[in-house]
Amino acid sequence: DVVVYAGSLIKEKVLMYAKKNVLVYNSAPMTLDEIMEVMVKEALAGKKVVRLHTGDPTLYSALREQADYLEKEGIPYEVVPGVSSAFASASALKRELTLPEITQTVIFTRLEGNTPVPEKERLSLLAKHNATMCIFLSVGMIDKVIEELKKGYAKDTPAAVVYRATWEDEKIVKGT
Repeated sequence: DVVVYAGSLIKEKVLMYAKKNVLVYNSAPMTLDEIMEVMVKEALAGKKVVRLHTGDPTLYSALREQADYLEKEGIPYEVVPGVSSAFASASALKRELTLPEITQTVIFTRLEGNTPVPEKERLSLLAKHNATMCIFLSVGMIDKVIEELKKGYAKDTPAAVVYRATWEDEKIVKGT
């Protein structure tokens, strides 16, 4: 009955799969409080509400904050897993994230920006593991990412940046 979609991440054409006469909200310009006000109001009115995100809602999302709102109001909800951009990117690259005798560990992380990162999880420290690293939300600080990674990885370590994995305008930049 109601779709609150992440307009900055989801193509509007995805909404064509919603039923007719659905009430649609683009959450891009909304605050978390505004989003939850809509969701709670509509759910309490007996409507089926979908909060539509991209990727996997358990990575770098506001899942916990949204769940807290719903639980406080006694509104039941379900979390439907998606495909993380890390896995979509690996598929776009036609590469696996783990290789026997190379790495059996994958680290999901991000560079510190608006959201702080614990000191023990700095990229420079994680790089010393030489595991596969999937770095989210950091391409705008790519020079800092490279500086930090050089503190652990060899200069010839393969690297790639995948922009909009699986989308029509996907871009891949490979290097070391």
